[in-house]
Amino acid sequence: MTTLVLKNANLIDVRKGQVVGERDLLIQDGRIAGIDTRIEGNDVDAVIDLGGRFMMPGLVDSHVHVTAITPNFALLEVLSPFYVGAKSSELLQGMLMRGFTTVRDAGGADHGLAQAVEEGTIIGPRVLYAGRALSQTGGHADMRGPGQQTFEGCFCCAGLGRVCDGVSEVRRAARDEIRKGANQIKIMASGGVASPTDRIDSTQFSIEEIDAIVEEATAANIHTMAHAYTARAINRLLPRGVRTIEHGNLMDEESCRLFLEHGAYLTPTLSTYDALAKEGVEAGMAPHLQQKVFDVLDAGGVALEMAQRHRVKMLYGSDLLGRMQRHQLNEFHLRKDVVPADELIRSATSNAADAYGHTGDFGELIPGARADIIVLEKNPLDDVTVLTTPEEQLKLIVKGGRVFKNSL
Repeated sequence: MTTLVLKNANLIDVRKGQVVGERDLLIQDGRIAGIDTRIEGNDVDAVIDLGGRFMMPGLVDSHVHVTAITPNFALLEVLSPFYVGAKSSELLQGMLMRGFTTVRDAGGADHGLAQAVEEGTIIGPRVLYAGRALSQTGGHADMRGPGQQTFEGCFCCAGLGRVCDGVSEVRRAARDEIRKGANQIKIMASGGVASPTDRIDSTQFSIEEIDAIVEEATAANIHTMAHAYTARAINRLLPRGVRTIEHGNLMDEESCRLFLEHGAYLTPTLSTYDALAKEGVEAGMAPHLQQKVFDVLDAGGVALEMAQRHRVKMLYGSDLLGRMQRHQLNEFHLRKDVVPADELIRSATSNAADAYGHTGDFGELIPGARADIIVLEKNPLDDVTVLTTPEEQLKLIVKGGRVFKNSL
């Protein structure tokens, strides 16, 4: 590992939502070793002068599917896992070049993919993976059509989820994903857009099954994330200890109260509905599934406004599929008129670390944190859309102390 000094940076404190002034930052062994007004460049391997540009922690996307190379999940399950892995490497590199240094995979990625990134075999953000999302029969990760009696693929190949029913089965499935190194457990707890046989407004898994899954995750000191759209689904999850609710488009005022009461987080994913509505079929989604998008499209903005009004803690999530993942930064555009810039930046940095139980490890620039850093030409606190034009604005990307882009 190299010792690196970044000099003359306008450092952004994301928790305070302000620029703290010009600072130098010392990186040793992949972590931030010191921050001061002046750090001498003696006994260091490299010095980069940032010339007063704006330095902030690398971005965190809390809802990605790095193996979702197509929005056709039924097809994904029968593709060669070697092909899926190779194509996933392209998606991961694109994420890092947009400034995302950590992503939380919500179903599909595994230990091998995360390890390949960690070793540098694949260029991309650090991958926190859920392994296979847990789904009931006929749930959001069961991709069999209504007339299909057999399953052509296998649940050990490419795909996003695994089917399990009953307390003993879900407990065993959760334990298996934990055994395989899952950083969090994903619960498919309501109907969804991409699944062929469920309804958006359905609840999935019994209370007893949800309790068993959360209990296993808690025992392993990891958190649970749950796919849920409706208030009926969300309001039965939050009292059970689910840490983050994904999507939440059809939540209600009671949902907001429960988020605050239980210290949970909401991950809106407005960018995926926007992309699916515009180009979902062209990108490979079945037309009858694309129509389900319009059941939740407009409601997403209403839910965002409600959550912001009630001060619900939020995370940044994109949930984009296949070639639509190029719209990953569009979430900033879609939220900026409702959420102030400093709060929107926190959703993509320190809030994520807090939600995952990794406070101080990433998501902010403090001594001891991972040296995951991006440098921008202009101040995103003044205009958050600065983050959406990485080709022009993003001058330096450092992940774990290693420089992946330097256009200074």
